[in-house]
Amino acid sequence: MRRAPRCGRGMSLPDLPPLRDVVNRHGLLASKALGQNFLFDEQLLARIAAIPGKLKGANVLEVGPGPGGLTRALLRAGANVTAIEMDKRCLPALTELAEAFPGQLRVIEGDATKIDPATLFDGPWHVIANLPYNVGTMLFTGWLSGQDWPPRWLSLTLMFQLEVAERIVAAAASDAYGRLAILSQWRAAPRIAMKVHRSAFTPPPKVMSAVLHVTPATMPEGVSARMLERVTEAAFGQRRKMLRQSLKGVPGALAALETLGIDPSRRAETLDVADFVAIARTLS
Repeated sequence: MRRAPRCGRGMSLPDLPPLRDVVNRHGLLASKALGQNFLFDEQLLARIAAIPGKLKGANVLEVGPGPGGLTRALLRAGANVTAIEMDKRCLPALTELAEAFPGQLRVIEGDATKIDPATLFDGPWHVIANLPYNVGTMLFTGWLSGQDWPPRWLSLTLMFQLEVAERIVAAAASDAYGRLAILSQWRAAPRIAMKVHRSAFTPPPKVMSAVLHVTPATMPEGVSARMLERVTEAAFGQRRKMLRQSLKGVPGALAALETLGIDPSRRAETLDVADFVAIARTLS
């Protein structure tokens, strides 16, 4: 079955036991190895689920649902949720949740880094997830790197460490600005939708977190995603060096700088996203 389950019509929302009770009953201590930190605050979870807008009848991919805290909020919002979970301990709790919302939740046991979301849905989908910290950036960059644009996903609403979220939305010449910002912003619009204090999680992580909301933007014409990745990798691989040094291994890059009127004595962090797009376009 590829189509996400349909939300039942005319059905009242089921009464659910407190999430902490579910966690205790199933012995679900958060796994450090899996990068797990659980959220129990239902109001906070509802706010996260509301960030993309109306979800009634929409397809939603959730990665790493754990005991199902955010999943509950998504289901209550009327979403048709496909949840990918690799922690076998969490599957019974998620199965109970699927039974409480018949036909609205599909649970897949597996590793989200090895699953192509396009194989799960016939139509477009949102991704909404409290991502495990140890794979969050990998998943995010994978969803952004597709050659086909616009993508089939409608939006990404993702929990990150605050430091990572700030790197994604960073502006040129800021301390956080780097390759991740360029690859995130050149054809998408990321913003920090809310910050989440470490005390909201169980167990509390060592760092603050933030929910990032990303929507696709128009892809600049004549630019190869692979060329942009190559240019930014070279430029920021030696970010303290001048462009004439960091880009000399990219054929044609120095000539492109001259064509575009970009001073080769500048450093990578001084160029904005549009500058890197222009370089990649010239080389594409």
